[in-house]
Amino acid sequence: MSKRQQPTPEELAAFHAAVDGAVPLRTPERIAFEPPKPSPHPRQRELDEAAAISESLHGPFEIDDLLAIGDADSFLCTGLPRSVLRDLRRGRWSIRNHTDLHGLNRHEAHEEVARFLAESCTAGKRCIRIVHGRGHGSPGREGILRQLVKSWLARRKEVLAFCHAPSSDGGEGALWVLLKADKPERR
Repeated sequence: MSKRQQPTPEELAAFHAAVDGAVPLRTPERIAFEPPKPSPHPRQRELDEAAAISESLHGPFEIDDLLAIGDADSFLCTGLPRSVLRDLRRGRWSIRNHTDLHGLNRHEAHEEVARFLAESCTAGKRCIRIVHGRGHGSPGREGILRQLVKSWLARRKEVLAFCHAPSSDGGEGALWVLLKADKPERR
């Protein structure tokens, strides 16, 4: 390795002549280095997945039952005659109360369904309509609430049966639900 040699006086004079009249650059203000921000984390997605896991773990049905109910057109509580569901489909009971879930997310819809069922039972309204929509506004145009509402209803002890409403009353975007009658308290 060779050592760096010192410039000769002629080289120094040539350098000073070349830079004569040059103005030194301003020293730029130092910019503090910030590490890059982490990519956004889909927090709502995590909450939705946790809620779905909780629902499947703490519900009375097996996951296969819940998936089958989500695709089913109707539900009938075990032990009831099929005529109950047939009469519901034919409109034997008149609709006494209804709610519309359009514009609600899954959590809001779940709370609304629970509130609505409790209110209807307390008021003695046995046949109700729940409008969940067809899912045309959902990502992928899949009816997420449509599947969830069916699984929520199938787990409720006050629900005897449900079926899709006829096309004149919402069709695939609504359910007719038959609730148990409140038994008067014995004194």
